[in-house]
Amino acid sequence: MRRLPGPLFALALAGCVSPGASLPPAPLPYAAAIVVDGKAVPLDPRDPAHVRLGRFTYAGGLSLSSRQTARLHGLSDLKVTPDGRLTAMSDQSDLLRARLVLDRGGRLVGLADAALVGLKDSAGADLFAGGQREYDSEGVALLPGGDLLVSFEQNDRILRYPAAGGPPVEAPQPDIAYRFNKGMEALAADPASGPDAYRTGLEGTGQTFLCRLAAACTRSFDVALDGLELTSLDVLPDGRAVALLRWFTPLAGNTIRVKILERDGRVIDTLDLARPLSVDNFEGVAAVPGPRGAIRLYLVSDDNFGSFAGAPTDQRTLLLAFDWRP
Repeated sequence: MRRLPGPLFALALAGCVSPGASLPPAPLPYAAAIVVDGKAVPLDPRDPAHVRLGRFTYAGGLSLSSRQTARLHGLSDLKVTPDGRLTAMSDQSDLLRARLVLDRGGRLVGLADAALVGLKDSAGADLFAGGQREYDSEGVALLPGGDLLVSFEQNDRILRYPAAGGPPVEAPQPDIAYRFNKGMEALAADPASGPDAYRTGLEGTGQTFLCRLAAACTRSFDVALDGLELTSLDVLPDGRAVALLRWFTPLAGNTIRVKILERDGRVIDTLDLARPLSVDNFEGVAAVPGPRGAIRLYLVSDDNFGSFAGAPTDQRTLLLAFDWRP
């Protein structure tokens, strides 16, 4: 969740990412399942046949919505398992789980079996009820054993939700001084480093840290920000990583950069997205390994609940897929 200075608001409505949505009413009780509607989105609205960007191939995209809930918004991170199960986290502590639907060519065409639930604190109360300082969730990770990790800004912490159920417990996090609202945006399991290993990255600096449930966090590689901010990270089983960076200006709109990285942080390849391509406030990336070193990428955007200071914006919840081949 981001905030724009007041004088920029009028300009921001023209295209934009408004980094600080006004809060919707307190959520109604969730149903066990929701239906997610997915409207197909071309990579290039001017030319739907345009699907190649260097070694990246567009593999379909959707604009997501639901008529059953007002809470399917603000998605700030996601992870996808090889069997196509999606776990996404909103920046108000709502957890979305669903199954990706692909056509015979492997292109993304929908979401099925979706459920949306609000995360709880250690006392069993909704995190949303504690206010923004408590619910500002930004990163999500799935450990091999099934535990769920969620990173938070403002009250900077990582909570671990055990796979077997029960209340969350705090997980190790970098022992540093955190900048307000520039904290642990990026979070990912790191199976190459161990079954309890995970990495987190700082939005404002690009610094990453290797953590374990049973040990303290240690400094790892830095992601070069190139004038942008780090918003998401995923780590493949072979140790390669994928970093998502973004920036916004009222005149240029959203600038998105995806970096495929070696284990030591060296850049293998880069994907850039900006107008006039289909672009929004992308904050989450998931990487799924493919054959012969290929990677399927999924990007999700945070629409800030479609409003800023009580006025509507044109932001969307986009879920885009790309295939990268070495």
